[in-house]
Amino acid sequence: MRVDVVMPQMGESIAEGTITRWMKQIGDTVGRDEPLFEISTDKVDAEIPSPVAGRLVEIKNGVGETVPVNQVVAILETDAGASVSATPAASAAPTPAPAPKQAPAAAAPVAAKGPATEPAAPRGEGTFVSPVVRKIASEHGIDPERVPGTGAGGRVTKKDILDFVAKGGVTAATAAPAPAPSITFAPGMRVERQPMSAMRKKIAEHMIESRRISAHVNSVFEVDMTRVVKMREKYKAVYEQRHGTKLTMTPFFVKVACDGLRAWPVINASVEGNDIVYKKDLNIGVAVALDWGLIVPVVKNADELSIAGLTKKINDLAERARGKKLLPDEVQGGTFTITNPGIFGGVFGLPIISQPQVAIMGIGGIEKRPVVVDDAIAIRSMMYLSMSYDHRVVDGAVADQFLAMVKKGLQEFDESLL
Repeated sequence: MRVDVVMPQMGESIAEGTITRWMKQIGDTVGRDEPLFEISTDKVDAEIPSPVAGRLVEIKNGVGETVPVNQVVAILETDAGASVSATPAASAAPTPAPAPKQAPAAAAPVAAKGPATEPAAPRGEGTFVSPVVRKIASEHGIDPERVPGTGAGGRVTKKDILDFVAKGGVTAATAAPAPAPSITFAPGMRVERQPMSAMRKKIAEHMIESRRISAHVNSVFEVDMTRVVKMREKYKAVYEQRHGTKLTMTPFFVKVACDGLRAWPVINASVEGNDIVYKKDLNIGVAVALDWGLIVPVVKNADELSIAGLTKKINDLAERARGKKLLPDEVQGGTFTITNPGIFGGVFGLPIISQPQVAIMGIGGIEKRPVVVDDAIAIRSMMYLSMSYDHRVVDGAVADQFLAMVKKGLQEFDESLL
């Protein structure tokens, strides 16, 4: 029996994935649930296991190719009879809700004699446009919302946008940005050129987009972490024995941040058009540095977890992020993000907001230094706490009051919570 292996739907808003590695080659045997290939999407890198045991007989898409969801990427051969199509079990994503019915897509534009064609009527607001399609559209000065889509629910695919460009569909509304100048190196210069990975490209796209969307402003507070440092030293052995996990500093930051977000809900919001959307759930993204990039798994309803619960959850997410074992739902739905450049020795950082959130908190390095306490010089464990926020909706006074509350929560952390 021949089994079609398709690009899985890695989350409700994911429309395509980029193949970054094949673990098996044509002719290799593979067991059920054994990793078959690896993909990178807008949200997560993941290893995709084989849906059945069999032999790999055909690979339809190579490394680096971006493939729409549910398109066949490989064929397996088993010992049974009829052909079937299977989505790899590794998608482990909840079955997405059916896409809302869209108005029928406009007919494909007819090529004009001149450089431009009549643009198609715009589709309904909210149609998903992938970063790949958006990038191509931007390079050619095209509004992707005016391109007829042939994908599910009228979605514009990569083929749609390329066909539109090939037929002369460049709009005059926006000139395409000038490409970065090519750098010519002098003879004898020692350089090595490598293409960006799929994840690196997506990070670059998202960061530029965030800078364009949000009016970034930054605030920095100094925090005395002596109390928290001492409590962690006191309880870290207990946590490993009692809970089987390592007590880190991150749960302390998540806990006090949740207190601050409840007090200042606009920081746990997003902007949609002219509306501010206040999120009732506190879903905290915790940035994890990887050898090949950065990923932000999300602790859902973090305010409902104890310090022990936060410790277990954060450590589990970080470990599986490094092993490319995260599920799509675990990197979606964040309402506020915490990043910790201080673990590498940085004094503090001014991070870029993760869209569509309106703030991100940065944790600086903790180091002992002399400070004035009650008119006397004392050695204390000090740290800088920063926050980047979207000044469209978060005023400086609100941001500073939030950080002041976080600072107070850390300096006076309730030991009974441990």
